[in-house]
Amino acid sequence: MLEMRPVCECCERKLLPDSDSALICSFECTFCADCTANVLNGTCPNCGGDLVRRPTRLGAMLDKFPASTKHVHNPACGKQATT
Repeated sequence: MLEMRPVCECCERKLLPDSDSALICSFECTFCADCTANVLNGTCPNCGGDLVRRPTRLGAMLDKFPASTKHVHNPACGKQATT
């Protein structure tokens, strides 16, 4: 099950579980669409993987399986990935 992290790791913009502008890599690093396009060029700065649209979680499933409250911030966001 996805963690559904609540903020962009780069700019710390709030990303709700129903956000269509949240993108993730295979490790669930989470970024907003603006940072993905304008800073990261579609690549995760942590693992070098592709960033793809995160699925949404709504209604009863969100109630049963709440989104994470874990805030992750990468102060080196936008620098070369360490692959």
